[in-house]
Amino acid sequence: MKDRDHLENLQNVLFADLLKICKKYFGKPRVRGGHYIFKTPWKGDPRINLQKVDKMAKFYQVRDVKKAIEKMEAKKNEE
Repeated sequence: MKDRDHLENLQNVLFADLLKICKKYFGKPRVRGGHYIFKTPWKGDPRINLQKVDKMAKFYQVRDVKKAIEKMEAKKNEE
């Protein structure tokens, strides 16, 4: 999948690209201050929280988004 491939290098993802990917998978975010908060469809910690600091996304944000997308795709394959 193209989006997941884009997230392979955790250190080299533009924040704007990560935000677009999140909107595609998780819908419109709730924005509080500089935070973009996305809901996820499972129980537990049901949020992805992105905060723009500069033009590049933080590695842990990319890692968390990548894991969430993989989890969503695994659930789809189970159905």
